[in-house]
Amino acid sequence: MPVVMEYTEIVSTVKDFLADEFEVDSSVLLDDANLIETLELDSLDFVDLVVIIESNFGFKPTAEDFHGISTFKQFYEFIDGRVNS
Repeated sequence: MPVVMEYTEIVSTVKDFLADEFEVDSSVLLDDANLIETLELDSLDFVDLVVIIESNFGFKPTAEDFHGISTFKQFYEFIDGRVNS
């Protein structure tokens, strides 16, 4: 039986690994902030992000999964949708 995570638990886990991996204060990870600009992501960072998501949530997102995700809230909702589907 798949593990179901509460949305707040997903957000907390994501914020923790983003703050750690990208060396930012979690206070800048606001729902409506731009994911790419806030974390200053480049193409290699997306590879790291895929690995981190896979190790924390058990699925491997594709490049297409990131199309349409611009804010942290959209990112959290994407992960929630995949984890709890």
